Amino acid sequence: MVVRLAPAFRLPFADDSAIRRVHGEGILLLGGGRALLMQIAHPSVARGVAEHSSFRHDRLQRLLRTLRPIFAIVYGSRDQAMAAARSINRTHDYVRGEGYDAHDPELLLWVWATLFDTALELHRLFVRPLAAYEKDAYYRDFQHVGELLGVPSWLLPSDIEAFAAYVQSRVTSLQVSDEARRIAGHILRPLPPQWAVMWPLRQLTSGLLPPLLRDQYGLTWGTKRQCALDVTAALSRRLLPFVPRSLRQPPALLMPRSG
Repeated sequence: MVVRLAPAFRLPFADDSAIRRVHGEGILLLGGGRALLMQIAHPSVARGVAEHSSFRHDRLQRLLRTLRPIFAIVYGSRDQAMAAARSINRTHDYVRGEGYDAHDPELLLWVWATLFDTALELHRLFVRPLAAYEKDAYYRDFQHVGELLGVPSWLLPSDIEAFAAYVQSRVTSLQVSDEARRIAGHILRPLPPQWAVMWPLRQLTSGLLPPLLRDQYGLTWGTKRQCALDVTAALSRRLLPFVPRSLRQPPALLMPRSG
């Protein structure tokens, strides 16, 4: 698949671009489970993941293969960003089967939307709500990411309000399949060596999901857990500004190599 950019778009993103400022907060990575469960709530995406993903036996490497190209697009040089986009699109060439095709524009749009929506929600909760102008700038940057990932520019919601309406419409219309529930159960299952990490991540993912999808996945939630999440998020918003920037950044193993 050939990657084509809008004439006004130039890579790489500037150091002071909205997308680099937002994704420079490593805490946003805690939303990975939310984004994935939202993606596979679409039955066609779930089927593609079930038949073509290595998540069952290689969780960490599967996660790194997903995140590194995105960080290369956001933080890399033009050549690194374009190479990452080509790599993602080449992988999609082989993800097809009965009832799904990873190059389907509607599926690409939904996967892209979950990434933006999750980053926005995690930033709001744990860092701070973005001002309207910041949100608009971040959305414009992320539209370019969508184009790089193969989403036709004409299909992308025109602005942040149209985007919010699109996500709400999708969430209310999706029906989580048994296949998606099996994938979610496997991903969120706390294996013995990882129990101390996976259990709280499972709770966080439950709390971050839109309630309609959470219920369909059969994930438990309640007032006490919501209170705990609210208190944790408030503490994060208060304390994070005092944490050195070097400690707030995403892990170095996700970032593209310089030079």
